[in-house]
Amino acid sequence: MSAPHVIIGSGINALVAAALLSRKGEPVLMLERSEHLGGCMRTEEVTLPGFHHDVMAATFVLFLTSPAYGELAEDLGRHGLEFCHTAKPTAVLRPDGQAAVLTMDRAANVAAFDGLEAGDGKQHEKDVSGIEADAEFLFALLGSPLWSGKMARLMAKQAWNRGLNGLKTWFGEALQPARPWLEHGYGSETVQALWAPWVLHTGLTPESTYSGQMGRVIAFALEAAGAPVAKGGSGSVPEVFRKLIEEKGGKIRTGVDVARIRVKNGKAVGIETADGETIKAQSVIASVTPTQLHQRLLGDEPVPEHAERYRYGRGNFQLHYALSGEPEWIADGLEDVALIHLTDGIDSVSKSSNEAERGLLPETPTICVGQPHRLDPSRAPEGSGILWLQIPDAPRVIKGDAAGKLETDPDWSEATREAFADRLEAILQRHIRNFDQIKLARKAYSPADLGSMNINLVGGDPYGGACSIDQFFVWRPFTHSVNSATTIANLHMIGASTHPGPGLGGGSGYNLAKRMGA
Repeated sequence: MSAPHVIIGSGINALVAAALLSRKGEPVLMLERSEHLGGCMRTEEVTLPGFHHDVMAATFVLFLTSPAYGELAEDLGRHGLEFCHTAKPTAVLRPDGQAAVLTMDRAANVAAFDGLEAGDGKQHEKDVSGIEADAEFLFALLGSPLWSGKMARLMAKQAWNRGLNGLKTWFGEALQPARPWLEHGYGSETVQALWAPWVLHTGLTPESTYSGQMGRVIAFALEAAGAPVAKGGSGSVPEVFRKLIEEKGGKIRTGVDVARIRVKNGKAVGIETADGETIKAQSVIASVTPTQLHQRLLGDEPVPEHAERYRYGRGNFQLHYALSGEPEWIADGLEDVALIHLTDGIDSVSKSSNEAERGLLPETPTICVGQPHRLDPSRAPEGSGILWLQIPDAPRVIKGDAAGKLETDPDWSEATREAFADRLEAILQRHIRNFDQIKLARKAYSPADLGSMNINLVGGDPYGGACSIDQFFVWRPFTHSVNSATTIANLHMIGASTHPGPGLGGGSGYNLAKRMGA
């Protein structure tokens, strides 16, 4: 058997590349080892029948604002893709009941933040307007191929317009961590608390280099595009892609484990499955981590030293609830918010992420709570609801409990998972007045559980590797990396471990397909 392009994996980047290449007239063969198509886009009835939970990824703001969606939107819509929105994308709720809500109305946000602390609204307007003004340059850096003629011309244009020192100043300010951005820019601790947790969703912490700029980008994106969810669940998105890819002649096979990439004379010539099937290809596109590529799929090839040094970040913990009614939050105005963070502020976020990075179960984890049924009522039976909880600061390997209360082993056992879920539930109870009355069932996933469901989530890291500056931008995944190229001809690497990094934007798949002429 042979195919023009074999794609290993079926996450958002693989699906985008497959759709664009197939539309060009070069049908792909996509091979997914799981029975589920879509990588981290997965919707299941994991608590009770009729309650549809996004087991991993849930929100599509990065996809809606991406060039991939801009190009594929019409075709995907024709096959049934639909997103559900709310005018209140995010909020923070602190333990004392203080809250701040971000809407999609900038004037309303300015007024609300000024109401919390004079000048904070003006600062917000300055931050998001600055991102808006720099959008062409900034979003090119965050999404376009960094080694390209287009990027060289864009950098030259910026140097001409700003001057060399002005360009240096721009980059210096962009590398600022989130803590000084928030503490020096905003007087209200509640506004600070609104943005501090969001840097965790980029694989960073409040003290990480360039986390301040990522925070401003997120503020701009949420205000402009909201926090949409896919109608019917995130698992509906890959099924829409399937229809488009197959319509254009592409083929998708699930439950097929690629065991080896076949290399001849320094070139990738195809793959071999775990069942012994050999498939020839003109190119192989691997949507995988460096660990999987070099230590598993290229098992017969020497493992480069840099691949062995590649680092993974904190783990992710997921918790899902089926509810018999609507949550009564301890603060008003949160009923229709898509994503609510439960935290006391920057120090709390910093503490929990630092504990997780040191291998400890955080004493007070930072919790992100989604209410997808408020945007998409089809997720739960009428009159009921669901909660999607993401905890982005769980240790991959456990060294202990920061609170000194839970007995732990290095691995995530069922007992440890449920004990940690109890800790999270106790926090939730303090923020939702009627929680005990409406709770029907829960389902928890530890980092180990998530890793077993998706081989690319190494130790439960959903970001494809640590996102610190030495493993990002032109240095992702390795310091010598150039776009999606590998040391083997005709073998391309895409996915969260490559530029532009994690999330549901589909950037690396889009960039590769465009370089291949799509």
